[in-house]
Amino acid sequence: MHTTQIFSRYAAEFRQRPLPGEVLHHAKRAVIDWYASLFPGLATAPVKLLEETLAEDLDRGNARLASGRPATARAAALLNGTAAHAAEIDDSYRDAMYHPGAATIAAALAAGHERNATGLQFLRGVVLGYEVSTRIGIVLGRPHYKFWHSTGTVGTFGAAAAAAGLLELDESAFAHALATAATFAAGLQQAFRMDSMSKPLHAGRAAEAGLLAAQLARRGLTGSLDVLDGEAGLGQAMSTGPDWSQVGATLGSDFHITRLTFKNHIGCGHTFAAIDGALELQRLYGLQASEIERVHIATYKPALDIACYERPTTANEARFSLTYVVASALVHGSVRLAAYEPARLDDPVTRALMERISVSVDPEIDAAFPGQRAARVDIETRDGRRLTHLQPNRKGDPEQPLSDLELEDKLIELASPVIGIDKARALLARLWILDTSESLP
Repeated sequence: MHTTQIFSRYAAEFRQRPLPGEVLHHAKRAVIDWYASLFPGLATAPVKLLEETLAEDLDRGNARLASGRPATARAAALLNGTAAHAAEIDDSYRDAMYHPGAATIAAALAAGHERNATGLQFLRGVVLGYEVSTRIGIVLGRPHYKFWHSTGTVGTFGAAAAAAGLLELDESAFAHALATAATFAAGLQQAFRMDSMSKPLHAGRAAEAGLLAAQLARRGLTGSLDVLDGEAGLGQAMSTGPDWSQVGATLGSDFHITRLTFKNHIGCGHTFAAIDGALELQRLYGLQASEIERVHIATYKPALDIACYERPTTANEARFSLTYVVASALVHGSVRLAAYEPARLDDPVTRALMERISVSVDPEIDAAFPGQRAARVDIETRDGRRLTHLQPNRKGDPEQPLSDLELEDKLIELASPVIGIDKARALLARLWILDTSESLP
């Protein structure tokens, strides 16, 4: 049996089973976090340019943008998926090196609107998309992540599985939806190694492509069922000898959606252990930025490869600058949306501290990646003290999760400037009871 068929058989079984209460709760948490990520992304340049470009697909169709504007299902998936990734606040599944929510939930919402799904049907589609795609990401592994942006590649499968579930594809059609999705999967790491608007489009295109693959499969379009595990398939092309033999071993018994990471800072998640470690040292010793002579950060190699900008000049670059976000945290106490406003980007105190921060790869920390995202922070003070802290995980990781209340605060904080506090609270209340709702937001 090919990998596509393993997943399609599970999808057929999944349709007949009730969702455990814990899984349903975590699915609602994922949707709440998705909306929190979505609203600040709406004002970003890539989303604005997409809206202009897709004008012919807006103000018609059964789906809706986050603003409530009607759209065709594919346009809604593309725009909402892009917006949910644009501000760098979306969820991740650590072991798959992947942001599952942006594409998976965007496609599920578009498909749900298209078929007038209930809230529970929508949540079930979301869970299915997470469970299928995260397992593909785990198998592809670190060799895949070296060149490919998993949110664009693996995200296509999350979108396809979620949409296929919502469109109630039978076992055969579900497998073909995944097979076709594999030929659409793309997104290069190099796309964000320079200042660029392309990165959030990876999530949007994954949402659109996965939805399209499911729509085509519903009409009878077939794909190569061995496209993942064949000798010239995606696994061989995009990874290094991946082993698919256990890809479905824990389906239905271990739900990955219960172990997501929700961001507690804004920016590249690879920087968060260092931010947390620096803030912890500051808390423990009551440090002011002016007291710091030097900072050294030792962490895993992908953090240095991706959060690589030493002297960022734009907000995009700053989100991927390890030295900037740590300096900004130490100077201002947090890394939220304000960290990327022009006044903060040009803050002379932050810039001066950046020049006193160095980074390196720690072999032991690197060996634990991707299952653990750690950083060691060493601070030397002007009065000669040497302070060190090993941050084993990030605030928001499964070992140190955001509480329901913290997730609620995140949504209110990020949605209120866009839709107002009353509408943000009303949306939050609706999302918590989504499993009882006959319609979708």
